[in-house]
Amino acid sequence: MLARCGWVNEDPRYIHYHDHEWGRPEYDGRALFEKLCLDGQQAGLSWFTILCKIPGYRAAFAGFEPELVARFGEEDVERLMQDRGIVRNRLKIQSVIKNARAYLAMEEEGLDFGRWLWDFVGGEPVVNRWPSLSAVPATTPASDAMAKALKRRGFSFVGSTICYAFMQATGMVNDHLLSCPCHPDNVSH
Repeated sequence: MLARCGWVNEDPRYIHYHDHEWGRPEYDGRALFEKLCLDGQQAGLSWFTILCKIPGYRAAFAGFEPELVARFGEEDVERLMQDRGIVRNRLKIQSVIKNARAYLAMEEEGLDFGRWLWDFVGGEPVVNRWPSLSAVPATTPASDAMAKALKRRGFSFVGSTICYAFMQATGMVNDHLLSCPCHPDNVSH
């Protein structure tokens, strides 16, 4: 019998996220930037906490437009520290600003952020065939390499565990369990 991945709770937002977003390939650099920042916000928290706050994050961080976020200063950080719509952690708030600046620096070098990130998996989704949640790794050599490369480029809150969660969420790695109706082996084409 097929059943959703065991990490999904019964909240309709979580079910929708699992069924329609998680593990689906995303190639757009701006969308990947937003997702990377949001995954960094999850550090030490559940993804569900961040998922519920995505509208608040988009409002607080100018729709994750790097050109706008990169101009945020200390007054903006102080303002965001009072914003109940996001996780009010100074380092996490500062990381989004820092990441926007790093993203723009890559763009100025002529690098396509989406293509650059997808190169860590050879440009194609890696489809795993895990039998259970306990079999799914927290990190991989590819997430280790991505984390190191992002840090070298000035990004923060991009450790290997965060990068692997990001790779799963954006479909670079498809880690839907074999028993899940969303696993590619179970999806009729």
